[in-house]
Amino acid sequence: MQAELRAALVDDIDQLIRLNDREIDRPTLHALKATGFPRGLALPPEDAAGEAAYANMAEALAAPESLDDLAADFAAIYLNNRFGASPYESVWIGDDHLACAAPMFELRDLYAEAGLRAADWRSRFDDHFVLQLHYLRQVLAAARIPPARLAAFIDEHIAYWFPDFAGRVSMLCGTAFYAALVELTLVWLIRFRKLLDEIHDLPIPDRAQIAQRINRKMAMEKAEVAPIRFMPGAQGPSW
Repeated sequence: MQAELRAALVDDIDQLIRLNDREIDRPTLHALKATGFPRGLALPPEDAAGEAAYANMAEALAAPESLDDLAADFAAIYLNNRFGASPYESVWIGDDHLACAAPMFELRDLYAEAGLRAADWRSRFDDHFVLQLHYLRQVLAAARIPPARLAAFIDEHIAYWFPDFAGRVSMLCGTAFYAALVELTLVWLIRFRKLLDEIHDLPIPDRAQIAQRINRKMAMEKAEVAPIRFMPGAQGPSW
């Protein structure tokens, strides 16, 4: 991938990170509208779903909503899980739907390889999707990992569960801005993954194939941490 394209994609991710990372404010809303966001993104929409997501964001910016309503939606989506749509991968992937499960530790290791770590994992766990966007940004900017590994990261992590998250949030949140933002983030991720296929011949596996990969990894991780079972009489005296 050419350096110029990588830089443009990094700029896209920076914008998505900013909007998903913290509450929106009035100056940022005005700046987005003034610059024609999201039409300035390097990856334009390529299908009806993309066009709808871009149009919905433009419409939301054309009729700004109250900052109080936006703050309430931000808290519901990103902080207190009021919509039952966790921003953490572990909740979507694990059979028990618990936070801080195996995906969090796997992602922590991936971040460490790229020289990243969560600033405070107690306030935002490693498998939060914003931190996954930070990882994408880092590896794109530095070109440190092969495209195949980058594609696998997207397939087996954020792109696997984020569509369910985005679908639920867009249906339940109260503001047009945040409904449009999760849709836009999703269509951008899908378009970026298709771009990796177009440039590097990395076909996107179907969902069943990805599920098999994830289940295999999780089964291996469980086996590695399986407790040693005590067999009476096998290891000396028992009682």
